[in-house]
Amino acid sequence: MTASLGGRRALVTGGSRGIGAEIVRRLAADGAAVAFTYGASTTEAEKLATEVTESGGKAVAIHADSGDPEQVAKSIDETVEQLGGLDILVNNAGVAYMGDIESLTMEQFDRLVAINVKGVFAAIQRAVPHLGNTGRIINIGSINADRVPGPGLSIYAMSKAAVAGLTRGLARDLGPRGITVNNIQPGPVATDMNPEVGEFADSLREVMALGRYGQPRDIASVVSYLAGPEASYVTGANWNVDGGFTV
Repeated sequence: MTASLGGRRALVTGGSRGIGAEIVRRLAADGAAVAFTYGASTTEAEKLATEVTESGGKAVAIHADSGDPEQVAKSIDETVEQLGGLDILVNNAGVAYMGDIESLTMEQFDRLVAINVKGVFAAIQRAVPHLGNTGRIINIGSINADRVPGPGLSIYAMSKAAVAGLTRGLARDLGPRGITVNNIQPGPVATDMNPEVGEFADSLREVMALGRYGQPRDIASVVSYLAGPEASYVTGANWNVDGGFTV
């Protein structure tokens, strides 16, 4: 445990597995009390909360559908109640649907936008009144906002480009209040949804400067920096963490 985030209270949306779970672990290890939301991953959420607690940290699992603005708002309220306040919001929850423009359904479109865009806005809107003049908002976007390496990613790329634009605008809106807003844009990262083995992964490694997939901890470490005191002058940034995917 370190003290860089000692006394801080954080909420990570979609935090029960993958990148989100690693963010929860890192913020807790840095001394923050952490709440996180989960959808269907009840077992994973309970295991993570227990893991953090047994390691000497504090973690609270909150069930919420990230595509439902009311549930998102309630997760903010519950975080404030459980942790006694809120200093750091990490909008990590996201979903991806792949397909050409003719095969994607309106139901998929609506669900993707509900989670990747509307859910982010709903969380920020509810959180802002609780964030003080050292508040941090950290969005987890995607490098696909800047680069689409193949077909089938159109609406996903659109949603992540929206998050990038929202980040820039809110940095202006909230800067006078001392709240920073930043967006991390991961490249290929090894998760259950994006395995680092297989033909698709091989094709991506060919265009990456480092020639390897990232790990969830690579994203969590950047979140930790942006959440901490040394990043107080960083706001409105869309930070590519992509192993050189876009160089």
